[in-house]
Amino acid sequence: MSIAANLDSINSSLPSHVTLVAVSKTKPVSDLMEAYQAGQRIFGENKIQEMTDKWEQLPKDIQWHMIGHVQTNKVKYMAAYVNLIHGVDSLKLLQEIDKQAKKNHRKMDCLLQVYIAEEESKFGLDAKELDDLLSSPELKQLQNTNVVGLMGMATFTENQQQIKKEFGRLKSLFDVHKTQNPDFKILSMGMSGDYQLAIDCGSTMVRIGSSIFGTR
Repeated sequence: MSIAANLDSINSSLPSHVTLVAVSKTKPVSDLMEAYQAGQRIFGENKIQEMTDKWEQLPKDIQWHMIGHVQTNKVKYMAAYVNLIHGVDSLKLLQEIDKQAKKNHRKMDCLLQVYIAEEESKFGLDAKELDDLLSSPELKQLQNTNVVGLMGMATFTENQQQIKKEFGRLKSLFDVHKTQNPDFKILSMGMSGDYQLAIDCGSTMVRIGSSIFGTR
């Protein structure tokens, strides 16, 4: 199937309140353009340099989401244009995003990444660290960042019950913190293999790559 047909198929299965991020990392500009021509406007990348190269070449009504782990010293390269940063896992990184956003006279939306998987390789905050960060006086001092929700990745496993449990845990944390944070509106969880389950568990944003562009 073509990229356009894949997009059409996925979009027809998504509820209206769920946003699709097309994960375009490692894919050529021609593939992104094909998705763009099919109506897709939100693309997710995990390397800032690659995302910046694509941003320079592609139409300016695209929203760019940084979905990979962000190094503090690289924030400045995307501060002028990035729409949403998914993987924020420390106050230090938030403070750098705030500083670079201020330099670019804009506010930047961020999601806090929560560690929900039973794998050592995933980044993220645990429940206590999340609580501490959201209640910290330092966070309230940031003028150019908006924390608009949470993001998490489930364990890479065939065990649907385990994935469901992990997504459920993230949804519970989201619900708890949403009561104290009126800006909370995005719960980003679910990828090509598990996005339907993620939506059933309350996800409002899914990150889908291989089901749109084919395997890498």
